Amino acid sequence: MADAARAEAQRHGWPMVIAIADSGGHLVLLYRLDQAQHGSVLVAQQKAKTTVDFRRPTGAFESALADGGLHWRLLGMTNLTPLEGGLPILRDGRVIGAIGVSGMQSTQDAQAAAAGVAAFGA
Repeated sequence: MADAARAEAQRHGWPMVIAIADSGGHLVLLYRLDQAQHGSVLVAQQKAKTTVDFRRPTGAFESALADGGLHWRLLGMTNLTPLEGGLPILRDGRVIGAIGVSGMQSTQDAQAAAAGVAAFGA
């Protein structure tokens, strides 16, 4: 799964960090591609943890913030990262872990994460 996300990033020349977390949100694997910014190491881990903790893609929070209004209260939560790029790993409809990707625009992070999740399902 991480190899598929890494291959997607490398195919586009995106310097990214890929984090895989278990069902408790604990880091299992971390790839930092050449030239990936150091700050993305923590962001990728936070995306994976947010996904596990809230049992949904991090893009759901980014979309909620874009809607504004009461959703702005999400910014007061210190235990979530509202940026695309965190996706759950599902088995039989249950979240068994997550992938978090950081380093480019959030839509590109999500694209690489989706490639990883797709490989898990294959």
